[in-house]
Amino acid sequence: MTDSTPGAGAEGEFTPVKPQESELLVVTGMSGAGRSTAANALEDHGWYVVENLPPQMLSTLADLVARTPQALPKLAVVVDVRGKAFFSDIRDSLNTLAASGISYRVLFLDASDGTLVRRFEQGRRPHPLQGDGRMLDGIAAEREALALLRDAADIVVDTSDLNVHELASQVTGLFSDSGPVVLRLTVMSFGFKYGLPVDANYVADVRFLPNPHWVPQLRPHTGLDQDVSDFVLAENGANEFISLYVKALEPVLEGYRRENKHYATIAVGCTGGKHRSVAVAVELAKRLAQLPRVSVSTKHRDLGRE
Repeated sequence: MTDSTPGAGAEGEFTPVKPQESELLVVTGMSGAGRSTAANALEDHGWYVVENLPPQMLSTLADLVARTPQALPKLAVVVDVRGKAFFSDIRDSLNTLAASGISYRVLFLDASDGTLVRRFEQGRRPHPLQGDGRMLDGIAAEREALALLRDAADIVVDTSDLNVHELASQVTGLFSDSGPVVLRLTVMSFGFKYGLPVDANYVADVRFLPNPHWVPQLRPHTGLDQDVSDFVLAENGANEFISLYVKALEPVLEGYRRENKHYATIAVGCTGGKHRSVAVAVELAKRLAQLPRVSVSTKHRDLGRE
């Protein structure tokens, strides 16, 4: 008997498919972190983008779109501190959406203080909240105002090391897919000496493995080179750790799907982000890519810094 249920795959396995109703995406984050770039990328891929919408109007607009999904199947609303007093009501507005049964996702764009200062200085403009104070005062005030919203966001993207083209590509990869719902994972290597990645959902520490830095012939190479990769992965516990970590992540990834979460970052760290973390991240990405309905990319945040 053939299973004709929509989304049913081979042997009756169910493959979740994006619903036919409208998608609502709320785009927010730190000023200078790339909201305009993200909005442009979404618009290029068929999203109807509304910028600087007062949060109180979210429910009205979302309800209108929900009633006519064919007219506006994909709506992105950009909300930022230019809304002044309006912005303080954003959490209440999102709670109202949830209570009304309107599904939505929140994309939060972040960047380091230093990056934000540099971008504002390059643009020769003040931070919208600095007033008569320093630019860092405005950034601090904005971080405090957005802290709870950031914690509740479905997707957090750190744009500190991304140029406008890289950010646009990342947003495109996240939101242009119209096929089966795929969980997109980024496996990121990093060095603890440079700080934790702010957008990591999970962090693994592989400093328990011997450091190739202390092997003279391996020191100039990186975890992308075969000799370093072979050295790291041949060490006692390396493959066992990767296998068990993938196993531990499987129920987490299934939970993300149930909660309609489509993006996650798995960070792997060593001291400098050059040898061990890079080799383990590449191998971890290969194994995660073998899981069903998972799309995996790798990023080496600190490679080349030392």
